[in-house]
Amino acid sequence: MTAVRTAPPSTSRRVPPALFAGVVAVGLAVSAWGVSDRTTWFLETFWALAGLPLVVLLWRHFPLTGLLCGLLTAHALVLALGGHYTYAQVPPGDWVRDGFGLSRNPYDRFGHLMQGFVPAVLVRELLVRTSPLRGSRWLAPLTVCACLAFSACFELLEWAAAEIGGHGADAFLATQGDVWDTQWDMFCALIGAVLSLSLLSGAHDRQLADLAARTTG
Repeated sequence: MTAVRTAPPSTSRRVPPALFAGVVAVGLAVSAWGVSDRTTWFLETFWALAGLPLVVLLWRHFPLTGLLCGLLTAHALVLALGGHYTYAQVPPGDWVRDGFGLSRNPYDRFGHLMQGFVPAVLVRELLVRTSPLRGSRWLAPLTVCACLAFSACFELLEWAAAEIGGHGADAFLATQGDVWDTQWDMFCALIGAVLSLSLLSGAHDRQLADLAARTTG
């Protein structure tokens, strides 16, 4: 008796990649509407503007897991919201500040938490699929190190923007008077990366296995 081969359970729940791309494109378009400072908006949303066409162009040869697509979409929307208002003036951050009696709008802290949380899955996926690190005990620590390196590079870019733009770069920096803002940003990225790997590695491995079966089957 011939066994019937069935598709993995996740197949029927797979979200079309075009949907993720469409959500990001709409989010960026809405974010750009009516902004007072186009330069700050561009700097805040640059990674989404650059990443979206790159993912689309490479999709045929290097499709991504649904988990990573969802996280990249969420991160792009976080950037879009921050770009529209600037990170120091995002209304939900003001609500949190006022509700908890904080001294500053914490949205930029959340943004840097995402800067570790989402790239951790991206780096992990790239390492698992393109290097010998699949199943290695070095996979997690090297992923965290890569996220910290990216966070540090981003802080250097902010410094360069401040040197070039002078006071005009204040909205992009969003330090809000905190002399330790750079250190807090990198610490939030570190926490985000560790949380991401702790919470999502199992689900990510399952989706990577499903993707490998679909692309080679």
